[in-house]
Amino acid sequence: MGASFLITLREGLEISLVLAILISYLVKSNRGSEQSAVWLGSGIAALLCVALGLAFHLIAGGLNGHVEQAVEGVLATLAASVLTWMVFWMRKNARTLGGELRAKIDAATTTRALVVIAFIAVLREGLETVLFLLSAETSSSTGGEVVVGGIIGLAVAAVLGYLVYAGGNKLNLKTFFNITGILLVLFAAGLAGKAIHEFRELIEWEAGWLISSPWTIASGPFSSGWVHDFLKALFGWAPTPERLRVITYFSYLIPVLWLYLRKGTTGGNNERATTTEATHSTSNS
Repeated sequence: MGASFLITLREGLEISLVLAILISYLVKSNRGSEQSAVWLGSGIAALLCVALGLAFHLIAGGLNGHVEQAVEGVLATLAASVLTWMVFWMRKNARTLGGELRAKIDAATTTRALVVIAFIAVLREGLETVLFLLSAETSSSTGGEVVVGGIIGLAVAAVLGYLVYAGGNKLNLKTFFNITGILLVLFAAGLAGKAIHEFRELIEWEAGWLISSPWTIASGPFSSGWVHDFLKALFGWAPTPERLRVITYFSYLIPVLWLYLRKGTTGGNNERATTTEATHSTSNS
């Protein structure tokens, strides 16, 4: 539940910011009557993402053996790669996101064009969310927990998005995006470890120093229960991991987290800029 909550909270808030930029600029441009086109495009994109997610869930749920291991390994690898790209892309491009969206609105002279703009913007974030949630499900105890955590995350994101829209330039989301960015890097490290684990099982590599476990926790909250499930879903924790998985985890985590945290990272205050751009039109209209 923790992983899906974090994913939908982060992705949902990004979608909210995009919608805030589109809606507020339409209002400022005296095109408020065209807001329905934005909601229509967003709604179609959301329904498509849900349908694709359910379809893939049903297909993947019937897999077993080597096929299941291959699919889960590929899914974890893809999710970790996209997640890493997304975190750094947002950090770098947040400052120009609002300007790009407003330029597209200026160029959109028809209702259909506005529908397409909103559809593409929400579809990209929605497909990322589906991919991450599918990966979270394969690493947590039940699909139901993923759904509940995802719904809660979306609900909180919707509230925060409204506050951003209504609050003008008063809200600063820099800290929020920095903290969730770090947590998502940790989540991606867990996915990298999971991918190696699945591929190792796929090729039936079962012996050797790299396959033996550096530690074994047989009892207590780190071996079972809600603490174990939370850490497993969010960080890829395992009470008896193989050394190969641990090495992969830190081989990903250390350089990526260093790049994310180092001073002078491109876009330093871009998260705040995104919020400012999303709400500037509202405060001036």
